[in-house]
Amino acid sequence: MNHSARKTAGIAVAAATTLLAGSAWGQAARDFISIVGSSTVYPFATVVAEQFGRATQFKTPKIESTGSGGGIKLFCAGVGVQHPDVANSSRRIKASEVADCAKNGVVDIIEVKIGFDGIVLANAVSAPRLALTRKTVFLALAKQVPDPKGGETLVSNPYKTWKDVDPSLPATAIEVLGPPPTSGTRDAFVELAMEGGCKKVPWIAAIKDKDENKFKSICHTIREDGRFIEAGENDNLIVQKLKANPNAVGIFGYSFLEQNEDAVQGSTVDGVEPTFESIAEGAYPVSRPMFVYVKKAHVGAIPGLREFVQEFTSNRSMGGEGYLAEKGLIPLPAAELAAVQKAAAAMTPMAALE
Repeated sequence: MNHSARKTAGIAVAAATTLLAGSAWGQAARDFISIVGSSTVYPFATVVAEQFGRATQFKTPKIESTGSGGGIKLFCAGVGVQHPDVANSSRRIKASEVADCAKNGVVDIIEVKIGFDGIVLANAVSAPRLALTRKTVFLALAKQVPDPKGGETLVSNPYKTWKDVDPSLPATAIEVLGPPPTSGTRDAFVELAMEGGCKKVPWIAAIKDKDENKFKSICHTIREDGRFIEAGENDNLIVQKLKANPNAVGIFGYSFLEQNEDAVQGSTVDGVEPTFESIAEGAYPVSRPMFVYVKKAHVGAIPGLREFVQEFTSNRSMGGEGYLAEKGLIPLPAAELAAVQKAAAAMTPMAALE
């Protein structure tokens, strides 16, 4: 951070400190924890919140599903009772977001890595299970794809059915229900699945070393011709739509697949089925870590915030036999969990991002 940025952050911190010390910052102003963010982390945070509300004298935290990006934006807007205490995220916070936080006085952010999740491409159990590859996914969903006639040129995506992309797939229309740009699941999907498949085209992969922005534009831009449908932040709604439309494919976190395995099935990706074991072992190629971010300035001011973090990071919740694993969370390895628990107990702010 340069001198000007440090000065700006210092002024914002001083203003925030005044707010914290003022009469507006009291238990009467807000006596519950406010949480925003990822729809994927939402069910896990909800379980912890309910357990916390039952087992302690504190009120049950209030949680809003806004998507990772939207939640972090709200979290970074400032310090005080009008701003959230916690942001759930299905991707790591970006350096640019940390900088935005700092401008508004949010400078000590506690990062809690809670576990792993797989991003599944699922369809109704009444339809054939799809055997996809990351390259198939890229070719089916990218706005521009390599010209099917050959050569190192891009054309607007001409593929209408899965069979057009891969002759081994069904001749059903490409209709994919997925998350909006504010979603961490969307961010992780384009990076892991779309870019992962894009790299399978050698001449596009070579662009990365010369022009990374151009490379990302090719690999991360999803088609806008109606084949990909933004279905909002409600993953349960996507599951319901798949039940009603066996030809559609939905994109959401593994936990929603596990909870609805009587109605939907996960496609294999690069020959690997999305299961608890394959994600935990790192074999499933479209998986990512999930995080909870805590505003240190609110610890000690918002009743129960420290205790809530302790409950979230406890062995009984995040451990291999914990109640979050029962809900589909892929737990951290024991050594990593111990490190997370130590940092959370000490309320240690995260290190600077590159």
